[in-house]
Amino acid sequence: MNATPGREIIVVGSLNADLGIYTQRHPQPGETLHGHGFNVGPGGKSANQAVAAAKLGGRVALIGAVGNDANGAMLLDSCRAAGVDVSSVYRRGQVETGVAVITVDASGENTIVISAGANGTLDREDVEQEEQRFAQAGVVCLCLEVDPDTVLAAAQAGQRHGATVLLNLSPYAEVEPALVQATDVLLVNVHEASQFLGGQPLPDAQAPLAAWSAVTDLLSTRGIRNAVITLGSEGSVVLQAGIEAVRIAPTKVKAIDTTGAGDAFTGALAARLAAGDPLHSAAAYASRSAALATTAKGTQAAYPDAGRLESSFGTSQV
Repeated sequence: MNATPGREIIVVGSLNADLGIYTQRHPQPGETLHGHGFNVGPGGKSANQAVAAAKLGGRVALIGAVGNDANGAMLLDSCRAAGVDVSSVYRRGQVETGVAVITVDASGENTIVISAGANGTLDREDVEQEEQRFAQAGVVCLCLEVDPDTVLAAAQAGQRHGATVLLNLSPYAEVEPALVQATDVLLVNVHEASQFLGGQPLPDAQAPLAAWSAVTDLLSTRGIRNAVITLGSEGSVVLQAGIEAVRIAPTKVKAIDTTGAGDAFTGALAARLAAGDPLHSAAAYASRSAALATTAKGTQAAYPDAGRLESSFGTSQV
């Protein structure tokens, strides 16, 4: 699972224009509420993860698809500004850029509805055209906002070239065994972990670490030897076959907007794995980065760089 330090992070997947509005609370079915602060910004899980990793010093390339429209141009500009190589993002003239409609309540919690748009056109052939890029990869970072066969093709390309394949199983879907077999690190929240394990209840956040050993064993039976399970405001736990579980304490901040915090975590985790950190250290770093991302509105613009992390938590914490 050890990535070669200094090699590229390849992120394969989605780019969306985020259409966000803030409201005191989320509406009930059939209810109309007044909102405020509408904005259009760059998003999409994979674009977010790429930007988060690049801002933290990772050498990042993004493989994806956008429409030949203003939203597509906005997304490419945002990624370039963060230092992401977007030369492998395809421009599709026949379809619009993907969008996400986001509502954020007063506590910072969000609901999201996405329309795939150009993301739905990214296919196995697009990935196979980038084979030489995978030869330079230390980490391949994946999620499930594009076609599952595209994700599988990227995971197998990473596996062929000895990269660490990091799979964020979100938005949750059942995946075929071949994708699990190609995955080195599984990143899930506690609900996704339970679904992946067939509805198996998981220990609560305060359970002794020994209680997680059964989860480690269950993951191993599914073919996963390394996993990070996030526990929301209670931190996360790192599970590795043959190693005692490691609990990552939560980083306490005043959250304004949690949109994209999971992507900030994923991108930071990828950046530190690519730098050669052990999984538990990378997860602790990712926890701090994701927490800091919630202290400002939006996604990519809210993601911290290494300097902001250091000034917020000190060098001993970063």
